Amino acid sequence: MSELDNSRNSGDPGNSGNVDDVDGRLRAVCDLAMADVRESAGRHEYDGRIQDLSPEGVRAAVAALGHGPLPADPHDAAHLQVFEESRRVRFDRLQLHRRNLMDHLGNLDLACYDREYAPAAEREAARRAHLALWPEAVEASIASLDLLSAPVAKALLGAVRGLAAGVEDETAIKAHARLVAHVEGMAADGDPDAALGADGLAALMGADDGMEVDTGRLAERADAERDRLMERLADACARYGAADRAPLDVCRELVKQRPDGDGVIEAARHWTEKSIEFTRERELVPYLDGECAVGLAPESRRWAMAMMSWAAPGEPESPSWYHITPPDPSWPAQDIADWLEVFSDTTLPGITVHEVAPGHFSHGRALRHAPTPVRRTLQSSAFIEGWAHYAEELCVEEGFEADDLRFEIGVWLESLVRVTRLACAIGVHSGAMTVEEGARRFAADTHIAGPAALSEASRAAYDPTYGRYTLGKLAILDLREQARARWGSGFTLQRFHKAMLDFGAPPLGLLGNALTA
Repeated sequence: MSELDNSRNSGDPGNSGNVDDVDGRLRAVCDLAMADVRESAGRHEYDGRIQDLSPEGVRAAVAALGHGPLPADPHDAAHLQVFEESRRVRFDRLQLHRRNLMDHLGNLDLACYDREYAPAAEREAARRAHLALWPEAVEASIASLDLLSAPVAKALLGAVRGLAAGVEDETAIKAHARLVAHVEGMAADGDPDAALGADGLAALMGADDGMEVDTGRLAERADAERDRLMERLADACARYGAADRAPLDVCRELVKQRPDGDGVIEAARHWTEKSIEFTRERELVPYLDGECAVGLAPESRRWAMAMMSWAAPGEPESPSWYHITPPDPSWPAQDIADWLEVFSDTTLPGITVHEVAPGHFSHGRALRHAPTPVRRTLQSSAFIEGWAHYAEELCVEEGFEADDLRFEIGVWLESLVRVTRLACAIGVHSGAMTVEEGARRFAADTHIAGPAALSEASRAAYDPTYGRYTLGKLAILDLREQARARWGSGFTLQRFHKAMLDFGAPPLGLLGNALTA
């Protein structure tokens, strides 16, 4: 049997639920990321629990980091230490729990219990227990969020309000109202400057992935990548028969070719089947077992147009879900049209490759086969998104839909959005760029404009590492060139991908370990 394993592996550590014996040192890291490890890693011992985000609770949790022996495996030891340092930078040096709402939103979020990882009654009991802790969590959030900036508060106020959708418990609703009032107050009177500063952003990005980050050099790399992508897009548009027109103008017309609202999910199913079949034929990933279902996103997740909800490593075997959110038929016609452009015949195939195969779904299967608790539990967001973004370009290289240039055009188009996010994050947080200037860069370098461009630029305020897609992709492409040089005739994509994915979702600074695998 080839390394592309399409059968269910009886040795899959995820098949029997939370079987890992998580020691105290790893547990201390998990305790500072309860929402993340509950959902992405399947650590459901955190169901029905909240993270103490009060000033005192955060100080105690940070103090608990780093005690006890490290894993014997050198990579796992380094992997764990990267995540310990990331938590220190986030919660101690930068005090993000005081400046940003993201951790607080995740702490209150109940949508995780909509996933079918356990019987409905068990998940509902956990949801009720979680909801009962909302008053305590809200008081802790209000105590901490004294440095919340006005731009972040304004950008995330809608998300805060949306937490209570479907909640009927009066005590929880009253607590939620106190949080909404606090965020409304900070939106009006908070610090008008959300910037972390160049040093703060570099510290955050570097600590998250165990590497040194020079934001100036990274901005130059983003510009160079933008130029490379523009050349690729222009070439693809010329081969498409539009050499005499501006590539982005061609793309703005192409994205108007799309299914209607009723056809979006069926189109996603079609591309899911094709992407899995292509990935299997090319043997691009080490594991492609399990089931990927496609369907309407649960109500609690319809803020996302498309997303992968994978069967997490710590969970029993169950389908992973590629969730799609068509526009609401009650919306104004123009809003529906704008929403559907995301699912165009040009962009939906690349989105599906990203979310399904060889992207997130394939990665989720590999995570279930990763050999240690550290690798299954501690996941670098830059690697996760970088891998899925790399998968898009990989499929262009390998000839997916080679007879329809719209796929390739869509990949370069989405890549331009991702690299502009990186440039905008660096610019906004270093003070070199205002949000309005960021919006103008999106309008100049991508197919989006107007309110959509402003929304993308504004995201930099509350999601300062949203350049992670490009950061991760570039790290993987760099490592691939090193692997080609080191392995020579022994290089294959299959060998390279397995060497990386056997580490789970490793910090980018440790990716070099794959070359000795």
